[in-house]
Amino acid sequence: MRIEAVTIFPQMIEDAVSHSILKRARDAGLVQIEAVDLRAFAQGRHRITDDTPCGGGGGMIMKPEPFAAAIDHLTAEHGPARVILTDPQGERFTQEKARELAAEPHLIFLCGHYEGVDERVRDHLATDALSIGDYVLTGGELPALVMIDAIVRLQPGALGDAQAAEQDSFSEGLLEHPHYTRPREFRGWRVPDILFSGHHARIEKWRRWHRLQRTRDRRPDLWARFTPTEDDLKLLAQGEPTDQE
Repeated sequence: MRIEAVTIFPQMIEDAVSHSILKRARDAGLVQIEAVDLRAFAQGRHRITDDTPCGGGGGMIMKPEPFAAAIDHLTAEHGPARVILTDPQGERFTQEKARELAAEPHLIFLCGHYEGVDERVRDHLATDALSIGDYVLTGGELPALVMIDAIVRLQPGALGDAQAAEQDSFSEGLLEHPHYTRPREFRGWRVPDILFSGHHARIEKWRRWHRLQRTRDRRPDLWARFTPTEDDLKLLAQGEPTDQE
């Protein structure tokens, strides 16, 4: 998989992808991530990427020409791509969307800034406009990094545990179960005894119960879209499993 983030602040992207799972995935050759300087595709001696809004008003609007030139160059070099504009008005980015994009061989993220991006970028250059939430950030670099992280960790081999991504929150439409580590007791707060029982079937049952219970209690919006099985409903009705069953 190849991913490019087109931005006027390429160092923001490069700094973030040079750590942790993103770095390991790059070093292992599982994904190529490149920060592309939008100014390199701007015209004129000053490489201007923004201009005043048509019709008046405050702020500056990012011009369409540099984005178009960057997309043309990157697709000519590396083949067709899904072109994603980070946009607070866009479709909400979800785990399902992350899985969809993780199957693509080539992604280009367009990072807006200032007051916004010329609408022709969204209408004619981007294939997708995606938002990470109902709030406005200074620029599109952080949303792009959030999405890149979610996408890369779904690549086979990116995580040390092959099943880790399958067990993440939202992977099945459910939140994840609680996690504990040693010491067994800290400040009087104990790890549930069942996790030391060695009975793997009971542990899995306990984890499933917590995933169901947490989602129902904490995220009723997710629960409304989830279809529990008959076994799930029975498990919820029985209450929290213990190591004494």
